[in-house]
Amino acid sequence: MAEKAKILIVDDDNNIAELIALYLTKECYDTRIVGDGEEAVKQFAEYDPNLVLLDLMLPGIDGYEVCRQIRKTSDTPIIMLSAKGEIFDKVLGLELGADDYMMKPFDSKELVARVKAVLRRMRQDNPPTENLRESPHPSDQQGEYVAYTDLVINQTNYAVTYMGHKLEMPPKEFELLFYLASHPNQVFTREQLLDRIWGYEYVGDTRTVDVHIKRLREKLHDHEEWRLGTVWGIGYKFELRNQL
Repeated sequence: MAEKAKILIVDDDNNIAELIALYLTKECYDTRIVGDGEEAVKQFAEYDPNLVLLDLMLPGIDGYEVCRQIRKTSDTPIIMLSAKGEIFDKVLGLELGADDYMMKPFDSKELVARVKAVLRRMRQDNPPTENLRESPHPSDQQGEYVAYTDLVINQTNYAVTYMGHKLEMPPKEFELLFYLASHPNQVFTREQLLDRIWGYEYVGDTRTVDVHIKRLREKLHDHEEWRLGTVWGIGYKFELRNQL
């Protein structure tokens, strides 16, 4: 029997936390509830969850700081939760490394669907990828991938190999990179990328794309043969420099 995925629920409202745990337990997830920020950081290290549901407003340190602390050591998916009416800067959350966010109150089916979607995308940790670090060449790849000099992006196992080393990145960063690299030199507007990668609920918030491009550029420095290019006033493209 496959081991249950573990989900850390961080929320100071115990009624909401228990309700979330009930939804997820019915879907055969293992859950643990934490009510404040400091304990969340401690329990994250001890529990080693596969995903974190992180409330924004917490006693002690807030959800932003918890996210920041987790990202110092781990790429475990984080879905931020925020009550309607709270001051919630989703761009700041994304910059700190959150993978998704939901506004309370939320539908239980939507919550479960988002959890499943994030966990499904993160299963790249399970397939064997050790060989990619030593043999990142296209001939060693399986499944659907795109490859350029010093860069292989494999959609089948969500693995990115850059300069011979595996890069860790959240699902949305990977999907954005793969989509752009799959269409070299094609310019996409922010709105097109929002619709393709994030879906209708993000339409209008073009800063989301900018944040993810910034994070990708921090990991993938301009190469002499390719780069993540900006087309001012329009959007972005994966630019092949030798084809200009």
